Amino acid sequence: MRRLRACLGAAAAVGLAAAGTTALVAGNASGATTALSNRWYAAAPYLMPLDNDPPDAATIMDATGLKAFQLAFILAPDGGGCSPTWGGTAAVSSDTAVQSVVNAIRAKGGDISVSIGGYGGTKLGQACSDAASTAAAYQQVITKYGLHAIDFDLEEPEYENSAAIRNEIGAAKILQQNNPGLYVSVTTAGTADGTGWFGKQMLLEAKSQGFTPNNFSIMPFDGGFNGAASQTGALTNFNSILQSTFGWDQATAYAHEGFSGMNGRSDTGEYFTQADFQTVLDYATSHNMDRFTFWSLNRDRQCTPADNGGRTSGTCSSVTQNSWDFAKYSVKFAGVTPPTNTPTPTPTPTPTSCKTAWSSTAVYTSGNEVSYNKHNWKAKWWTQNEVPGASEWGPWQDEGAC
Repeated sequence: MRRLRACLGAAAAVGLAAAGTTALVAGNASGATTALSNRWYAAAPYLMPLDNDPPDAATIMDATGLKAFQLAFILAPDGGGCSPTWGGTAAVSSDTAVQSVVNAIRAKGGDISVSIGGYGGTKLGQACSDAASTAAAYQQVITKYGLHAIDFDLEEPEYENSAAIRNEIGAAKILQQNNPGLYVSVTTAGTADGTGWFGKQMLLEAKSQGFTPNNFSIMPFDGGFNGAASQTGALTNFNSILQSTFGWDQATAYAHEGFSGMNGRSDTGEYFTQADFQTVLDYATSHNMDRFTFWSLNRDRQCTPADNGGRTSGTCSSVTQNSWDFAKYSVKFAGVTPPTNTPTPTPTPTPTSCKTAWSSTAVYTSGNEVSYNKHNWKAKWWTQNEVPGASEWGPWQDEGAC
C-alpha cells in the first residue's frame, strides 16, 4: 500500500547526523527545557498529540503531577521517502501543531520524548536506505524539538524485516553517539515467555552492533494476558532473555528492562485495571527496573456508552475510572507523590456532527472522513468495501461518536 524509495547516501547522512548534534545544542540554548531526570523520561506515558481526541497535557500535569510525555508516532511519509512525519502525513519540518503542545508542556516545567514506529504505517527503517540515512531522518526530529529522549517502538510488521531492524538499531546507536546524554528506549512486543522470535532477533541485532540503550521494554498485552500476574511473569522471563543474550547478571538485566502496558481494555479484549497497574509498578520498583509506561493518555479517561459500545477505544479505557487514574502510576514510578485532590470530572463533550455516510462501493484514500454506526472515521490509506471498525487494525481510525 505504500511505496518506498531510497534516502540520503550514507556519507551525506552521517554528515547531517553530526551536524545535528551542533543544532541540538543551539536548539536547547534557544528555548528547549533543561533535561529532566532520566526517571521522568522512563515514566513518560504515550500521548498522540494529533489523533484520538488528544487530551490537554497541561490539565493532566495539574491533576497528576506528571512532567513527561511520550509523543507518538514518527513515521515515513505515506507517499514514500525518508523524511520524518507525524503519523505518515504531517511533516516534522513544517510542524507547528505538535510544537505548540511541546511548548505548553515545557512552559509548565515538563518535557517530552518522541516515539518512532508503532503498529501501523511505514517506518523510516523500512523506507530509508541504511542506518545512517535513518539516523539523519531522526536527527531532524531531535533537533526540531530539542529532544533529550527518544523511543524506538519496534513491532510488527517492521520487526519481521531484518534489514529494517538493522537500520533502526544502527540509527539508534548513531543517535546515542551523536547526542550525548540522550535517553534511548527500545520497545517491542511481549509474550508469556518474555518476547517472541522477532523480539529475540532484534536483541541479537543490538548485541551484534554493540548497542545498549537505557532499556529494552516489552508490551505484555494483546497476547493472551490476564491481569498483573501474567505480566510480571512475562517480565521475569524477559529478564532471563536479557541475561542470556547480553551476558548480564540478573540485576544488570533489570536495570536495562522496561514495562509498557495498556490501560483498561486491550485490543484483544484483555482487561488491566488500576490494581493491576499497582501490582506491576510494585514489581518494577522492587526489581529496580528502568522504565514503566503505558498506552495511552488518550485512553486514560472514563468511556461513555456512545464512546465505547463494548469495544476497545482509542479515546477511553473501557474500565471504571476517574480521569488520569493511570497516569498517576507513572508519577509514582518517577518518585513523586501525585496530588491527593480529585480533579473536577471532564464534562462529556457534545458529539460532533456526522460526516457523509460510509459507502461500500466508494473508494477512499488517506484522510477521507465518513460516518458509520454513529461514529466518524478517517481513512488511514486506500480502501474500498472495508467496514469501519470491523478490524482493530484495519484502514479506518475511529474519531469518536457523532
